[in-house]
Order: sequence, then C-alpha cells, then structure tokens
Amino acid sequence: MTKPNSSCGQPREGLQSSRLCPKTGGRAGVRSLHALAKWLFTGLGLVSLLWFLVRVIPKPSRAAYPCQRAAAPLASAFVLWLLAVLGSTLAWRKAKELSRRARCWRAGLCFGVAVVAALVAVVNVPEAPLHATLPEPHGPLGEAQGIHPGRVVWVHAPEATDWVGPASSEYWWQTNHTDLAVVEEMVSKAVRAVAGVETDAAALEAIFQHFNEQRGKTKRGYRAGERLAIKINLTTCNARGSAVDPTTYEKKREVMNTIDNSPQMLLALLRQLVYVAGVAPADITVGDPLGMVPKFMWDMLHPEFPDVRFMDGVGKAGRASAEFSKVPIYWSTPAANGKLVDYLPTAFAEADYLINFAVLKGHSSGVTLCAKNHYGSLIRCPDRYYLRDASYKNYYDLHLSLPNAEWSPGLGHYRALVDMMGHHELGGKTLLYLIDGLFAGYYWESRPQKWQTEPFGDGIDADWPSSLFASQDPVAIDSVAYDFLLNEWPRVVTTGGGAANSLQGGAEDYLHEAALADSPPSGSAYDPEKDGTRLKSLGVHEHWNNPFDKKYSRNLGRNEGIELVALKASRPAPKLNLRRSDRHAVVSWPASLYDYRLQRAERLSPPVNWTPVSTAPVFQLGFNTVSNEMTGQSGFFRLAR
Repeated sequence: MTKPNSSCGQPREGLQSSRLCPKTGGRAGVRSLHALAKWLFTGLGLVSLLWFLVRVIPKPSRAAYPCQRAAAPLASAFVLWLLAVLGSTLAWRKAKELSRRARCWRAGLCFGVAVVAALVAVVNVPEAPLHATLPEPHGPLGEAQGIHPGRVVWVHAPEATDWVGPASSEYWWQTNHTDLAVVEEMVSKAVRAVAGVETDAAALEAIFQHFNEQRGKTKRGYRAGERLAIKINLTTCNARGSAVDPTTYEKKREVMNTIDNSPQMLLALLRQLVYVAGVAPADITVGDPLGMVPKFMWDMLHPEFPDVRFMDGVGKAGRASAEFSKVPIYWSTPAANGKLVDYLPTAFAEADYLINFAVLKGHSSGVTLCAKNHYGSLIRCPDRYYLRDASYKNYYDLHLSLPNAEWSPGLGHYRALVDMMGHHELGGKTLLYLIDGLFAGYYWESRPQKWQTEPFGDGIDADWPSSLFASQDPVAIDSVAYDFLLNEWPRVVTTGGGAANSLQGGAEDYLHEAALADSPPSGSAYDPEKDGTRLKSLGVHEHWNNPFDKKYSRNLGRNEGIELVALKASRPAPKLNLRRSDRHAVVSWPASLYDYRLQRAERLSPPVNWTPVSTAPVFQLGFNTVSNEMTGQSGFFRLAR
C-alpha cells in the first residue's frame, strides 16, 4: 500500500507546532484570534459608548452627525451585550443555588433566563452599520456646464412647509401647509442665483441667451411664439395604476399624501415664465406622458392659466393626450438590437425649450432625480408596457440598465439614462433643471419622511427638507441631490431597499457615465440619435467634502468641479406698489400674500383710523390690484392680517 503523501493527508512538519497547542492539541492561533476578537469588541464597544455619551449629552443635535450615527449601533450593542452577560451570570448562579436547595421549578426558570441571556450575549454583535460615508473619493469628472459652470443653487426655506405628516387628515399640498409666498421667493432666488444677476427678468433673459448660444443660435433671449415644455414627475399618479380616478382625476385618499411636484412650485414657475419672461400660456405644456395630472394640481394651476396645455397619459377632463412624434431615440447597447424603436412625445419633440422639474426621491435604484425623470418622457413604461392597449411590446426594457441587484449593479455599465440626458431633443434642449425638495419621498412611491440631519433637524427633532435645487448642469444637480439623499437616507441610496450594499455603488454610476460620456468607464458609445456622433461630457460630477460644510471644488477655490450656492428664503414682508391714475390710487401687492387685507386711512396723525377697503381686488399678473378713488388731498394704505 502506498503511503499517503504527508503534505496532503497529514499536517506538514514544521507547521504542527505553530498551529497546535502542545498541551491540548487545539489550534492555538485560532483561539488567540478569537480571544483578540472578544477583547477588541469589548474595547471598541466601551470606547464607542463613552464617545457617544461625551459628545451627545452636552449637545443632543450631535446624534445626527455621521460619526455618532456610526458609533451608536456598536455602543448600543455593547450595552445590550454587557447586560446580557451580567444577567446570564447572575441567573446561572441563582439557578445553581436553587437546585442545591431542591427548588426545582425556580431553578429551571433561572436556567432558562440564563440560557436566553447567554444567547443574547452571543448573537448581539452589531451588523456593519449603514452610515453616510463618503463614496469612493475622486476628483471632478467631466466638463461643467452653465453660465457659471457647475453651479447648483440650493434654496432652503423652512417656512415654506408646515404639515404634521402623512398621518394627518389634511394634505401636504393644501394652502395652509405649503406657503405659496415663500415658494415664490424660493423660485425667484434660485433663478437669480443660477444666472448670477439681481432681478428675475435679467436672470431669465440671461438663461435663455446662454441656452440659445449653446444650441448654436445667436445669443438671444426668448422670442414670442417659441414653445416650452415642463416635464414633471407624476409617478404616484401613473396612468397604468389605480391611484387616480380615470374620470374625475381625483387622487385616492389613501395615496393623496404621496409626494408629486408641488402645485405651488409649478404655479411660481409658471408666473415667472408668463409674467416675467413673456412666454404665452398657450405655448407652454406641463405634464408627464405616463402619468395623470391630478385634480388637486389642475385646480390650483388651470384657473390662472387656462391656456396652458396640461398633457398626460390619458387625455381626459381637459388634459391633452401624449402622442408620438417622428423623432426617435436609440439605445446605445447591443441589448436593444432588434427591438421596437422609441419615439419622443410630440410635446417634447416640438418644444424649443424644456424644463426638467424632478422630485427629490429615493428609489430601488438608489435615487430618482432629473435624469430618471426622463423615464417618464416616453409613451410606454420602462418595462415595455404600452398604456394604449395594456400590453407588453418588444421595446428595450429600460430596467435592465438600472443598478438594481437583479439587473446591473455596480459601476462601469451602460446606463440608458445617459442616452436620454444627451438626446438632442430631450436633455439637449433643456433650459433649466429643477428638483422639488419641499417634502421629498423616501422611495419611488414617494411617501414623505421628515429629515433629521442638519440643517433640517437636530438629530432629535426633524423637519421637512423644504428645499429647491436649480442648475443648468444636469450632472451637477443630480450629484448634489445624491449627496443630500445619501446623507439623510443612506440605506435606500446604497441598497435600494434590498440587502446591504446590493447596488454595489451603482446608484451614482449614471453620473460617472454622463460626466465621461465621450469616453465612459463602461466603454459604451453613447449615440442616442444614431447619427455616428458620440455624446460629449454632459456635465460635472463629484461629491462634497463633508455633510456639514457641503463644499465642492469651486467652493474651495478651484477652477473646476461643482459650485454649491446655498441660500435661505423666508416669507417676504408685505409690500405695496402704488401709482396714481387720474383721480384714482392704484394699489397692488403679491397675490400669494392671500392672508392680508388692504386698509386705508385719510391721515396718519393720531388717532389713526384704518378702515378696510371694500373694493374687491382684481388679479393681474400675479398681483392683487385695487383702484381707489381719491376724494381728499391724500390717502394712506397698508396691508394687515
């Protein structure tokens, strides 16, 4: 019989002495590592607990800091483990004492407690915590876009929202919960900061001029007759589902408090476009080809702008139906070969300008922002479902290019979002990118949650994000919104709601691909028009330095990357405009200050007698206007609540 090879069938010489304990025959190295692990857990747990207490007790808001959010699970696990060890030890000793005294049932009970406590001590080692660590560090990627390259404006206005939450019997979009006056101030500040000028009119003129120059036209502003489309996000009102009544357009009560674009935000934007930029309402289309414009939105927008065209996937009750144009979009992946060609909706294809108005949300693919808002820019659903005949067609399945675990997680993959961001008649004609972050939605179905991180909350008390983001750079704005979402909701951004790290960092892959579209990590040749011309860089991508300072490269003095302009907005003070017309004093004030009434006095010397003006105000160009006949030499007016 052949003797077994000592190197395979038996422990090799020279290794046995180092791996086996000479006294017990056990593996000494493994036991040493096990002992080291126990001491390491105990030490780290104690340090984490002390660190958390020392930092948080003097200032509770520090509980929201990433370092404390990382330490908290280990500290709490250590406390539970310590209590379990002490509890099991005491129960075991008591059980032995009772057994010696023949008190069997009490002894058995104590033995049971000891076993349970011991199990708690064994298993209560914390999982690796999901915390908002910075993504893999890298410098700015791509070429910044805009009048001020890479600029993203963030307007935070806590006064804009005042709502208990989804458990309330009232709705987030109601006037007493979303303040139009504050929202108008947010939109005004955002537009002015994007352009870097002092007035709304000058800002819109500069934005139109820059866009037309970049499109190869002369550097000019808006011209009468040019069409403009606003792509909003109505995922919670999808025409394929049952959330909205197809006849009345009422959104069902059980989903009414899922978040769509705020009607106040849309109203403020329309007022800017019509009253300031001079766009005729009949030349504006607002909608989502896959959604249904719900009644609450229609009721707030249509009365003031009856000539604006509201477009959706059903086309009833005064809405226009989304229709196919002859403008194709091709997917730059071999997986789309042999599939039906997609065509853009007419409203987008025929528009001279687009505004991409997304909603700040998490998603099963991590985030859904301006880029993914375009998944609703087709007349069929991303999974190939065609609304018109309720069947699946042989389109390319857009879900396959998302970073979900079952499709294409990780970095360096083809992303259909890039084709949509760069298509000449879609992302290529986008005048302005906006993200509505008044309430924000945790997941794609957009159920709102208050934010705890600063400056929204203090780690204990939370509040709505009450934010608006604006930019001319599609990659930069999504990069900034990604950082905000990752800091507040790291679990959904990193896992999409699945297993830990199931997206493998893929939530930001489309930003890498778009920033480097001319030479992307995936090697894809992005050419959505299929004309042989590959896309160039669509914008700049990077991450902030930390969640507290929120600074990007240009904020730190470098001539590259993103610049985040952080602004605050609040309810404007009441202000009257006064002009004389013959024997009348014409007084006007912003219509959004709906809770103010006009009063008049004949003189200001005491005692001043302020009386309500009985004439009902007339709405004109966003202002309440009252014409008062002047019967005396003078008259004084004020607004009062």
